Amino acid sequence: MILFPNCKINLGLHILRKREDGFHDLETVFYPLPLMDALEIILPPSPVSDLAFTASGLKVEGTISDNICIKAYHLLKNDFPQLTPIAMHLHKTIPMGAGLGGGSADGAFALVLLNKKFNLGLAKEQLIQYALQLGSDCPFFINNTPCFATGRGEVMKPIELDLSGYQFAVVNPGIHVNTGWAFSQVSPSANRPSLRDMIRRPVEEWKDRLVNDFEAPVGRQHPEIPAIKKMLYEQGASYAAMTGSGSTVYGIFPRTVTLHLPFPAHYFVKII
Repeated sequence: MILFPNCKINLGLHILRKREDGFHDLETVFYPLPLMDALEIILPPSPVSDLAFTASGLKVEGTISDNICIKAYHLLKNDFPQLTPIAMHLHKTIPMGAGLGGGSADGAFALVLLNKKFNLGLAKEQLIQYALQLGSDCPFFINNTPCFATGRGEVMKPIELDLSGYQFAVVNPGIHVNTGWAFSQVSPSANRPSLRDMIRRPVEEWKDRLVNDFEAPVGRQHPEIPAIKKMLYEQGASYAAMTGSGSTVYGIFPRTVTLHLPFPAHYFVKII
């Protein structure tokens, strides 16, 4: 059984306040994009005593035991001991540590795959609660539709937002931004117009309205990021911004625009 975990972008991201539990309340709009990994789960042809995990594509950092797909398996097995050992293969295409939620998607899709493979009967709301234990962005990928998110990102309300009439350029300069550091650079503020209201305006009006609070401090630390954004606007983007805590920058373009993106060869560049 195979699924294709996709990435997301943030259309605006406001850090509202720091909570007593150490997390932050935020608001953002999550939008899925069809840039995908591949995740396959099979039952081994012969009995094995443990979970087998392999990976290909972009190198997955860290030990196998730290992989979010493995964590998803053990999270479910704690409550469903009938889960038998499996073989799992992950092919990585989505850049990691890039603000695209690729790892979160892999973890969430692993939960969905296991739920189907073993007929666990978990409803979406139950899967969302498991996904939240894996990471703040993970619950989004259970629904995987445009939504306005609050809390840590797990309180989601679907919104009507169709950007299929546009093309996207996704550019990652190969910079890893530490999320904890990025949060430390932001001064939370709740006294701003809601992103839920601003997102209803035409895309062409977003440039001066939609703000990712991480973008300014991360851009000061890594000037490549504002340089990418500048080039995307020069190429005719209706809107461009950094996603998440970085370092990926995306541009939203009319489909009539022919894109020529002369970024350095080591940059990850994808037109969707």
